[in-house]
Amino acid sequence: MAIYRRMFQFPLVSRSGRIRKLVAEHRDSAISTVELLNLPGGAVSFELAAKFCYGINFEITSMNVAQLCCVSDYLEMTEEFSKDNLGSRTEEYLESIVCKNLEMCVEVLQQCENLLPLAEELRIVSRCIDSIASKACAEQIASSFSRLEYSSSGRLHMNRQAKCDGDWWIEDLSVLRIDLYQKVMTAMKCRGVRPESIGASLMSYAQKELTKKSSLWNPSSQAKVDLLSVPTGHEKLVVETIVSLLPVEKLIVPITFLFGLLRSAVMLDCTIACRLDLERRIGSQLDIATLDDLLIPSFRDAGDTLFDVDTVHRILVNFSQQDDSEDDMEDASVFEPDSPHSPSQSALFKVAKLVDNYLAEIAPDANLKLAKFMVIADALPAHARTIHDGLYRAIDIYLKAHQGLSEFDRKKLCKLIDLQKLSQEAGAHAAQNERLPLQSIVQVLYFEQIRLRNSLSCSNGEDDQKPVHQSWRISSGALSAAMSPRDNYASLRRENRELKLELTRLRMRLNDLEKEHVFMKRDMEKSNSRKFMSSFSKKIGNLSFFGHSSSRESSSPSKHSHGTDSKVIERTCASTD
Repeated sequence: MAIYRRMFQFPLVSRSGRIRKLVAEHRDSAISTVELLNLPGGAVSFELAAKFCYGINFEITSMNVAQLCCVSDYLEMTEEFSKDNLGSRTEEYLESIVCKNLEMCVEVLQQCENLLPLAEELRIVSRCIDSIASKACAEQIASSFSRLEYSSSGRLHMNRQAKCDGDWWIEDLSVLRIDLYQKVMTAMKCRGVRPESIGASLMSYAQKELTKKSSLWNPSSQAKVDLLSVPTGHEKLVVETIVSLLPVEKLIVPITFLFGLLRSAVMLDCTIACRLDLERRIGSQLDIATLDDLLIPSFRDAGDTLFDVDTVHRILVNFSQQDDSEDDMEDASVFEPDSPHSPSQSALFKVAKLVDNYLAEIAPDANLKLAKFMVIADALPAHARTIHDGLYRAIDIYLKAHQGLSEFDRKKLCKLIDLQKLSQEAGAHAAQNERLPLQSIVQVLYFEQIRLRNSLSCSNGEDDQKPVHQSWRISSGALSAAMSPRDNYASLRRENRELKLELTRLRMRLNDLEKEHVFMKRDMEKSNSRKFMSSFSKKIGNLSFFGHSSSRESSSPSKHSHGTDSKVIERTCASTD
C-alpha cells in the first residue's frame, strides 16, 4: 500500500488516467490522500513516474525500464491523456535500445523477476527472451563463419580446433532466476542454438546455483550428508529443471556432470521421472564412467548400505537394455562366424571391468546383503567378461567380510564365477582359498590339471591339431566373449562334443591301464627278474597316456584297441546327443 499526498495531484492528473479517475470519484469530498494498491515497483517506481510528470529529468536505463513500463501501464500514462507520455517513451527505449543488446535484455529480465505477472502481460519478458535467443544464434553463426578455412587441397572446411567465441553469453545467463532461465533455454533450442552451447550453459548454471558442491559434485566424497542442513526447495527445482533441459544428444555434457546431478536428485528427493531420466542417460554412456562416478553415497538411514546400490543396478539395467536394443538393430550378418564384433562389444568389456572394481569397493560393507551384491554381479550378460579374475577378487573380499554366510549361500555366490575363465595366478590362489566352497576348489584343481596337461601336450608336439582343440577349457571363455550370441552357442556345442569325446577316450585308456597292470603282476609272479624287466620295458613302450602311439611301429593289439575305441566313442556321443 502506498499513500501519496495532495501535492502531487495536479501534475499527475494531467498525465495519469488512473489518478484522474480517482480524483473525479472523490471530487465532492475533501480528500487529502489517494491510495494506490499493488503499485508495481513500489515507491521507487512511483517516484520516477512523478519526476516524469513534473518535468524532472532522469535517465531511462535497462535497470529501470521494466519498472517504468509496468508503472506507466498501472497509472494509465498513455498517449490518450498526454502526448509523448511515459508509456510510449519506455516502449520506444525497450524496442530500439534494449532488444538490440543481449546484455541489456538479461538485465531487464532480472528486473522483471519482481514484476510478474504484469511484465509477462506487457510482453516485456517474451520480447527480451526472443531477442536473447536470436542474438545468441546469430553470434554462433558468425563464429562458425570465422572458423571456416581452406585446406591444402583447396576445399572449404570447419576448423574444429579453433576456439568458439560465440558462447560468451553463457556466464551472463547464469544470473537469471530458474523460471526465466528455463524459458530462455527453451527459446534457444527452438532457434537452433548448438546443443554443446546449451550443455555448457546448463553446467555453468548448475555449478552456480546448487549448494553443497563439495558433497554433490565431488565424486570422491563418500561421507553421508545431513539432509537437515541442506536447503532442498530451490535446489530441487533447479535440478529438475536442468535435467528437463538437457539435450537429447549423447556426450554433450560430461558423464561426471550427469552423476553429479544424479547425486543431487537422490539427496534432494527429486521426482522419479527426473532420476530415471538421469539413469537412462548415464546408462547409455556408462563405458566412459569411472569408479568414483559409480560410488553414489546412500542418503538414507544409518542402517542402510554405505553406497546406493539400487541406483547403480538400475543404471546397469539401462546399459544392458540399450546394448540389447543396439544389437537388435544390427544386421543379421553379425551372427555369422566370420562377421566383425558388435559395435558395443568394447563397451561391454569396459563396463564389466568397471562393475568388478565397483563390487570390490562395496564388498567390505557389513550392511550389504548377499542378494544386492549378486544382482550387481549378474547384471551383465555372460559374454561381457573375458576373464573372471576381477569378479573372483570381489567375491573373495565379500566372503572375507561376511564370514557368517552359510555353505548354501557361499555355493550360490561362487556359481557366478566361471572357473574356466580364471587366469593361472587367480586359479592358483583359488585352489588354496579356504573361503571358497569345497566343490569350487575341486573344480579349480580339475581345470588346473587340464591346463597343465595341455601345456605338456603342446611342448611334446605329439599332435599339431590336438592342442588347438584341447585348449578350449582355457581359451573358450575369451573367444566366446568376443563372439555374437549365436556363434557363441554353436561354439559351446562343438566344445561340449569334444569334451565328451575326450572323457570317453580317457575312460577307455584307464581301463587299458588297469588290464596292463593285472598282466604285469602276473608276469612278476611267474618270471624271474631278468625276464620281468624285459617284459616291463616292452609294455611301457606300448603305453600311451593321451590315446596315441609313441611310435609309428604299433603292435596289432594297439590297432585293434584303437578301432574299438572309435566305435565306443561314436556310440557314447550318439547316446549323449
